[in-house]
Amino acid sequence: PISKATVSVLYCVITKMGAYTYMNEVWKKKQSDVLRFLQRIRCWEYRHQKRLIRVPHPTRPEKARRMGYKRKEGYSVFRIRVRRGGRKRPAHRGICYGKPKTAGVNQLKNKKNIQSIAEEKVGRAIGSLRVLNSYWVNSDGTYKWYEVICVNPASSSIRRDPRINWIAKAVHKRREARGLTSAGRKHRGLRHKGHKANQFRPSARAVWKRHNVVRFWRYR
Repeated sequence: PISKATVSVLYCVITKMGAYTYMNEVWKKKQSDVLRFLQRIRCWEYRHQKRLIRVPHPTRPEKARRMGYKRKEGYSVFRIRVRRGGRKRPAHRGICYGKPKTAGVNQLKNKKNIQSIAEEKVGRAIGSLRVLNSYWVNSDGTYKWYEVICVNPASSSIRRDPRINWIAKAVHKRREARGLTSAGRKHRGLRHKGHKANQFRPSARAVWKRHNVVRFWRYR
């Protein structure tokens, strides 16, 4: 029997696609023998590294370029490790005081997705850079690894580039902490348009406030 990776290679040869498209097709077959072996070796390597490291070049160049990465001065890539699973309540000795609604320690879930949390960890650690985007690279039973693309807003090559100099404005400081990246917009529900999407625009908090605040005229 022919493996999925072999089929992907034959398809790429027949269609004469470019290198990045070919790499994208290979990454689509994550259960193929090639990627399973490669990811297992990389996972072993990542487990022996620190939680946050800067990588000299992206592990997935075709994905990084689609996320906005350019190989030029001012761009950098960091690999971050995040623990998998739900959110355990940080209660001392597991004691939750107050009403029964606040009880519970273990079976709680995060409002944010893990990718957004990974971006925030990088943004807190390297405060002088702006987080542009991120993508998944690997995972095992305990951790997930993401690579986060960062931009230096003080770099002259960034400030002169009309395609990216918007990120140098002060309004984009800590954009990952305010849910403005792609992963942040996803957990805020902003990927949807049309029917019932008005429950999350401009934000869920703003919609709640619009429906629950009573306003009166001063002279009524």
